[in-house]
Amino acid sequence: MSESFSKHINDPKYRHVVGISGGKDSAALAIYIKDHYPEIHEKVEYFFTDTGAELKEIYEFLDKLEAYLGKPILRLGSDKGFEEWLKIHNEYLPSAKQRWCTQSMKIKPFEAFVGDDAVISYVGIRADENREGYISRKETIKAVFPFIEDGLVRADIFRMLEDTVGIPEYYKWRSRSGCYFCFFQRQDEWLGLKRNHPELFEKAKAFEQRTREKFDWKDGVIDVGGYGYTWSSQGSLDELVAKAEKREKEQGIIAKSSDSSGRWQDILKGQDDDDPEDQACLICSL
Repeated sequence: MSESFSKHINDPKYRHVVGISGGKDSAALAIYIKDHYPEIHEKVEYFFTDTGAELKEIYEFLDKLEAYLGKPILRLGSDKGFEEWLKIHNEYLPSAKQRWCTQSMKIKPFEAFVGDDAVISYVGIRADENREGYISRKETIKAVFPFIEDGLVRADIFRMLEDTVGIPEYYKWRSRSGCYFCFFQRQDEWLGLKRNHPELFEKAKAFEQRTREKFDWKDGVIDVGGYGYTWSSQGSLDELVAKAEKREKEQGIIAKSSDSSGRWQDILKGQDDDDPEDQACLICSL
């Protein structure tokens, strides 16, 4: 349950932290704190948990945000890269039901960063959203929600970004921050990855082709060898983009790409990209 974020501002026992995902809401939260709560901004530690599988647009946006904040955004990370974690999980790709990537590469580095300190964690969930985000089970970490308490909604977030650092460029073709291979991506977003970052699309495809070893149990061999599975239950990446291209052709739609012109920001603001069932990386928000 959220506690008022103003309650603990002057309590010296608390550290104040804001997790930046590279997405619109967490960035706007950092901007909001700087501009409206300078007493918190002076104390807060901004951080970004880097999986090593982020889009280059994320890093470019973080640099712009860091310059605006006038404070460093600390880069956290796991002691292993994605491929090492994938081997540990026997080549099983993460999924909505098995989010080992979030646990191993996002949550654990964050909890190591705060340790056993008493912490106020500021979370960028808006007043018009129906989701919880990442709430630590550690009693020493208290989550607070400034946007909810101050009544800020989606339009406020876009206004803050356009008045300061701008909207992250990847929103031209993608609805979320996070890893380039995020399994929450829609078919058209996988197509966007193929068109904007073909080399990353090929890397994501290669993960689908990796083989798994057999496990030997005491009572016999459990045959779970052979090929891994796909990022999506709807098919392989080639099948997903083929479906997206077919739908695009049938509907006469040209997918958004990095060189598209016009006010894509206005189109984005008019779209409903908030899905309460899609929690993505819970620690990151959007």
